[in-house]
Amino acid sequence: MALSNRNPEKDPALLRSSRWFAPDDLRSFGHRARLKGMGWDDLDFRDKPIVAILNTWSDLNTCHSHFKERVEDVKRGILQAGGFPVEVPVMSLGEMLMKPTTMLYRNLLAMEAEEVLRCHPIDAAVLMGGCDKTVPALLMGAISADIPSIFMPAGPMLKARWKTETLGSGSDVWKYWAERCAGNLCDGDWKQIENCIGRSAGTCMTMGTASTMACITEALGMSLPGAACTPAVVAQHSRVAAATGRRAVEIGWEQVRPSDIVTQKSIDNAIVTDMAIGGSTNAIVHLIALAGRAGLRLPLDRFDEISARVPVLADIRPGGRFLMEDFYDAGGLAALLAQLTDLLHTDCPTIAGLTLGEQIADSEVINAEVIRSRQNPVSASGGTCVLKGNLAPDGCVLKTVAADPKLLRHKGPAVVFDDYPHMKSMIDDPELEVTADSVIVLRSAGPLGAPGFPEWGMLPIPKKLLQQGVRDMVRISDARMSGTSYGTCILHVSPESHLGGPLALVQTGDMIELDAEKRTLHWHVSEAEVERRRAEWRKPPVRWSRGYHALFAKHVGQAHEGCDFDFLTDRSPGQEPDIF
Repeated sequence: MALSNRNPEKDPALLRSSRWFAPDDLRSFGHRARLKGMGWDDLDFRDKPIVAILNTWSDLNTCHSHFKERVEDVKRGILQAGGFPVEVPVMSLGEMLMKPTTMLYRNLLAMEAEEVLRCHPIDAAVLMGGCDKTVPALLMGAISADIPSIFMPAGPMLKARWKTETLGSGSDVWKYWAERCAGNLCDGDWKQIENCIGRSAGTCMTMGTASTMACITEALGMSLPGAACTPAVVAQHSRVAAATGRRAVEIGWEQVRPSDIVTQKSIDNAIVTDMAIGGSTNAIVHLIALAGRAGLRLPLDRFDEISARVPVLADIRPGGRFLMEDFYDAGGLAALLAQLTDLLHTDCPTIAGLTLGEQIADSEVINAEVIRSRQNPVSASGGTCVLKGNLAPDGCVLKTVAADPKLLRHKGPAVVFDDYPHMKSMIDDPELEVTADSVIVLRSAGPLGAPGFPEWGMLPIPKKLLQQGVRDMVRISDARMSGTSYGTCILHVSPESHLGGPLALVQTGDMIELDAEKRTLHWHVSEAEVERRRAEWRKPPVRWSRGYHALFAKHVGQAHEGCDFDFLTDRSPGQEPDIF
C-alpha cells in the first residue's frame, strides 16, 4: 500500500514552516531576521523543508555518547537532500544513572517532544534516541504532534570479552553478581568485568529494552530498513544516519505523518516482532502507550493471542546465546521477519516509502544459529505471556523464554517485602525463612508506589540460597525489570499494591501458584480472609505535593494501560499555533 504524496509538486507554500517565513508581515520579518542574526541566509532556510533533529545526547547518558558525532551525519544527509537541519536538544533519559528510574520521566520527554515539534517551524523531524525510554517517549510525542517524523536509533554497543568469555551487558552483570554473592568470583575478577563489559558507545548489546524497542520501531515502519540492529560505532551506522537525514527531507515534502504509519495492523506487526525476538517485557507497556497515542485500543490479551502463534527465532541473550552484533551479522531484523510473512501485515507502509513486505523481500539469513528457522525455533511460542488471576485481576507478564522451565508450573509459600528498602535490608539475612520453593513478593514498586515503575522486578535471590546453588526462583512484583534481566519473574502486577490491589494484602506464608501454560497466577486465600485484610488495609499517603512528581501521581495510568497520562491518551486534535 503506497503512501499518498500530499505535495507532489514540492510546493514550498504547502510546507508547514511557510506559515512562519513566507508572509510579508511584521511577525514573519522578525522570524526571518532572527535566523539571519545567527548567520543564516534566505538560501539556507527559505522554500525548503526545515528538519528538526531531536537529539537526546547527554554527558550522563552512556548509551548516547556518540550522538555528538552522529548528529553531524544526520545533518549531512539533510543538506544533501536540500533541507535545512536544526538541532533541538530534548531531555535525555539515561537508564544507568537516573533515579529512581527513567520510566518516571518517559511521559515528560513525550510531552516535551510533542510541544517542541508543534510550536516550532518544523516540517519534519529526526528523532535520535536509543536508551530504553527515549524510544517510546520520542515516538509518543511524534505520534501526538503528527508531524512527519523518522526515528534514528543509537544502535547497540559492540560485544565485550572478559578472558575467554563473551559478555553481554546487563545479563552477564546479574550472572556474575550472583556468582560473586555465592563466593565463586573474587574482587579482582569482578573489577575486570566492570572495566570491560561496556565496550563502546551504544545501547546494551543484549536483547534488552533498547534493542527490543529499536526492532519494534523498524517493524512498526518508523525507521529505515536495517537501522535497528546496526552497531553504534561501525561505519554503516554513520551511513544510516545520513540516509535518515535524506529521507527526513523527503517526508517533509511528501507530508508522510506518523498517523499514516502507526495503525492497528502495524501495531500487530510490532507485537509479532517483539515475540519473535524474545523481546523485553517493557515493550508491552510502551506499545500500549504508543497505540493509545494513535487512538487505538490495545488490551493485554492481544499480546497473548499473538504470542501463542509466533515462535522465538532470535537466539539472543537473555533468552538465548548470542548478542546484537551477532544478530546484525546474521542478517538482522529483516532476515528474521522474512520467515514470518504469513504472520505479518506485509502491506503496511513504512517511513522508507516501501511496504513492510517490500522492505524485507530480499533479506537473507546468514547464520541460522543466531536467526533460527521456524523448524528449529528457540521456543515454539512467543517469549512473553500474560497471566491473570485473583492476584492480578488486570493482568501481569512473564518472560517465559528467560525463565527456568521447571518453574513455569510452581506452587510455594510467599516471602513478602513491603518495599524495596525492606527487601534490601532483609534478603541476605541468614535468618530469613526462605527456601528454593518460596515465592518472593515485593510490593510498593509500581507506577505510584515506587514511584515511577522502576526496574526492580528481577528480585535478588537470597545469598544463602545462591551458596546452595539456587539460580532462579519464582518472584512477583508490581515493578518492571530490565530487558537484559532473566529468571522466573512475574512483573507488572495490576492493579498495583499502592492502590490496594491484591498484592497489597499478601502475607508471608500465603500459598501462591503459577501455571504459565494455563496463563494463571492464583493466590490461595479465601475470599472471606481477603475481605478481612482489605478492611484493615490503609491507603498510603500522597508523597508528592509539587512539580512534575505531583502531576505524575495524579494522572499516570496503570501498567495494563501503558502508564501514560490520562490527559494524553487518544489521538491528539493536532492543534497548530494560531497566533502569528
